[in-house]
Amino acid sequence: MDFLLDAINNWLKELLISGITNNLTGLFDSLNQEVSDIATQVGQTPADWNGSIFNMIRTLSETVIVPIAGILLTFVMCMELIQLIIDKNNLHDFETWIFFKWIFKTFCAVLIVTNTWNIVMAIFDVAQHVVNQSAGIITADTAIDLDTVIPDLAGQLEAMDVGPLLGLWLQSIIVSISLRVLALLIMLITFGRMIEIYLVSSIAPIPMAAMMGREFGGMGQNYLRTLLALGFQAFLIIICVAIYAVLVQGIAAQADVSAAMWSCMGYTVLLCFTLFKTGSLSKALFGAH
Repeated sequence: MDFLLDAINNWLKELLISGITNNLTGLFDSLNQEVSDIATQVGQTPADWNGSIFNMIRTLSETVIVPIAGILLTFVMCMELIQLIIDKNNLHDFETWIFFKWIFKTFCAVLIVTNTWNIVMAIFDVAQHVVNQSAGIITADTAIDLDTVIPDLAGQLEAMDVGPLLGLWLQSIIVSISLRVLALLIMLITFGRMIEIYLVSSIAPIPMAAMMGREFGGMGQNYLRTLLALGFQAFLIIICVAIYAVLVQGIAAQADVSAAMWSCMGYTVLLCFTLFKTGSLSKALFGAH
């Protein structure tokens, strides 16, 4: 009877060890790939990220949005002229130089609207330069190596009984599913940022048309703050990845398999949360609404 129980116990043990090993094999592959791609993704300009989408957005902006911006610009500058005329004591104190002032402001406004796309792309070019410079300085190895994180895995599993192995098997399933979901979230955050850049860039001529007006100037100023926030959000993302790299390299030689797995998942959750918060943080820093 004891022989039969031992055989069943050994069979269950081998089955659980095989299941745990299979769950942990390739566990960090997708996560490592997504994290390593972050620096590449955020370091690209809109034109480099996807040329087809970039050309489509540029065409829509120049053919659909620019005419609307021209109408808005006409309205804004007419309002500006009226304000300049009536500001001087209801026309009792009238000076002809205000027309030269209005002509100069109109010239600047037209210049800004006609070169909106170049201005917007210049902001992201500057941000890309900052990101590329910082990536070479602060970004370390973000890959999680199973043999390093969980040393002597086979020996640790062989030394465990069936009960702890069953619990570890359930934990490995939960961690495996969670890390794959977190890898997907990281991809969505980085892709979502670039899509947001395309959306904001597509309507750029409209807020820029209001830049020179006193009543509507805040629209253009806030738009520029938003562009700066989106551009330099990439720098904050690079810092998050660098902090994550330092944390995961400190996981090595954990006391047991379970602690190592949950530490990896905890740091990955922290990375996803901080990546998600970089958008609101960058907007707060640049005063964008």
